[in-house]
Amino acid sequence: LADHGVTIPPGKLYAALGRRGGRVVGSDLQSGSASFRVQALLPVAESFKFALELRTHTSGLAAPQMLFSHWEVIDIDPFWKPRTEEEYLHWGEKWDGVNRAKAYMDSVRARKGLATDKQLVQHAEKQRTLSKNK
Repeated sequence: LADHGVTIPPGKLYAALGRRGGRVVGSDLQSGSASFRVQALLPVAESFKFALELRTHTSGLAAPQMLFSHWEVIDIDPFWKPRTEEEYLHWGEKWDGVNRAKAYMDSVRARKGLATDKQLVQHAEKQRTLSKNK
């Protein structure tokens, strides 16, 4: 749960939350001031460097106060591939969209030094040694 007290138009805040997969739970205008308070849920994996991005887009006027709220299961299968004939007709052989669950899983694995499905060498036939062996 991220609690935000903002004194700017909330459009920039909503855009920053939307880019990171957050959703607004509630918002209210503080009585007697121009402060606007927004309560939003933001995945922890997306919260890294969120404060910096929010301050950048709001010219330093917005400051987040983040508290852990709850665990939530992501509805997407991280290993999803088209399997049925209908899925092949709709998506083709390979789905090129962003699988958020797979991205979270790969980022945690990379941070912990575990193996991921990412290919290190993209075009092996283009790589060559520039110096000649004697």
